[in-house]
Amino acid sequence: MKRISLKQSRKNSARRNRKVAARHALAGHWRAQPAPMFTSGKMHYEIGANTDVMSYGGIGAVHRLVTQLGLVEKIDRDLELLKVHLPYHESDHVLNLAYNVLCGGTRLEDIERLRHDAAYMNALGADLIPDPTTAGDFCRRFTEEDTVRLMEVINEVRPKLWQGRGRDLLGPIAYLDVDGTLAPTYGGRKQGMDISYKGIWGYAPLILSLANTREVLYLVNRPGNVPSHTDAAGWIDKAIDLVEPHAERICVRGDTDFSLTAHFDRWAAHVDFLFGMDASLTLVRRAEALDESCWKRLERGPKYETLTDETRERSQPYEKERIVREREYVNLELNYEDVAEFNYQPGKCSRPYRVVALRKNISKMKGEHVLFDEIRYFFYITTRTDLSMDEVVRCANERCDQENVIEQLKNGVNALRVPLYDLVSNWAYMVMAALAWNLKSWFAMMMHLKSDRLAYIRMEFPRFLHSIILIPCRVVRRARSITLRLLGYQPTVDRLFSTWHTIERTGFT
Repeated sequence: MKRISLKQSRKNSARRNRKVAARHALAGHWRAQPAPMFTSGKMHYEIGANTDVMSYGGIGAVHRLVTQLGLVEKIDRDLELLKVHLPYHESDHVLNLAYNVLCGGTRLEDIERLRHDAAYMNALGADLIPDPTTAGDFCRRFTEEDTVRLMEVINEVRPKLWQGRGRDLLGPIAYLDVDGTLAPTYGGRKQGMDISYKGIWGYAPLILSLANTREVLYLVNRPGNVPSHTDAAGWIDKAIDLVEPHAERICVRGDTDFSLTAHFDRWAAHVDFLFGMDASLTLVRRAEALDESCWKRLERGPKYETLTDETRERSQPYEKERIVREREYVNLELNYEDVAEFNYQPGKCSRPYRVVALRKNISKMKGEHVLFDEIRYFFYITTRTDLSMDEVVRCANERCDQENVIEQLKNGVNALRVPLYDLVSNWAYMVMAALAWNLKSWFAMMMHLKSDRLAYIRMEFPRFLHSIILIPCRVVRRARSITLRLLGYQPTVDRLFSTWHTIERTGFT
């Protein structure tokens, strides 16, 4: 197969784009048709003899990014789990599990389809990849120390991206978000599982992510009955040490479970923080003692901005609200919100900190009748003095975007599926599967336009797969190079092609 030049590839992409655009241009000029668009004539299936084709055209560019970052060498250097490499190395196993997820796999058994795909193995320069049983055995070789070491190895390559095209994404402030979640399981023999306060059996992972790039920095598996904040301070320290050399300023955010007042003074010496505080009797009394002139009405902006100047009225009523009113369910309706602030020194701190109080006026209703009004207080403690009271509340609410990252880890990446039989091996699997999510962010950081980088960082994992990875291509493996000729076309092919070109040109040296 003759190699196509860069110039010719761009011409081919533009020509395909024009062909598709020409079809779309006719959309408003069709007359009534006597037959549906979807038709079928005689059809034949054939299996080619010598052509290797796969449906994962984007995996080659991602693998090239991984090798250019030096992740393969770092894994083999620092992670020693195999006495004999017969034939696989540690990096082969780690990437095998991550790429299985990146090619749409949801469980270990999906590796079997990849190890029978010669084109896929040729695209990665591999003669063979581990089977599902071998992959599971590799996960069971991990100890807690090995799993932490693997996370640190992955974290060693991040600065190359943060110092390059990802530098502007960190912005003036890098936000470290921390939260816990539940990884449920129906299994009854998984070592380390326990029952949570919600009555759900499984594990309780701790997740620390970088909000600017949506990368998962640390993912720690724990028994299901462990409170969210358990051992969180040490992992927060690790995340701060990782990001601090590459960010102008850091702000750590978390909900009320992570208001670890014993560590506030130490954290305040290096970084900013913004945590929720439980509405304790002491804080409520402080808020109630404030003069009414101290309170300011909180005006929340729209959830999103429309792309057009026209404001369209919703044609459909709120069905949930209508049903609740008609059936006279008890309903809580927010009337308005006020904010105020005061200084407060927790018992384990040597200095006072700024506390922003949010007062919600809520009507408890049944049908159309108001039963009574209720006042509820929410508190946020922070070192941020550069923000107004409204901005403190807004910044704290933005931390909830981490819930979207956790949702993607659960149902997009399936990193929290817990397919193995003990806590540590499932922890190792979580880390390697979450690497696929990080690779999405890393690939997005290599895009040319900042708008594209932001869009693809925020993109859901399945959509990323269908936009960048799942593109049919022909694979030709030569002695010194591998050629992937894209056969299918979609608008995102141009971004894949330009990003791959950037990866090749950058080199990270």
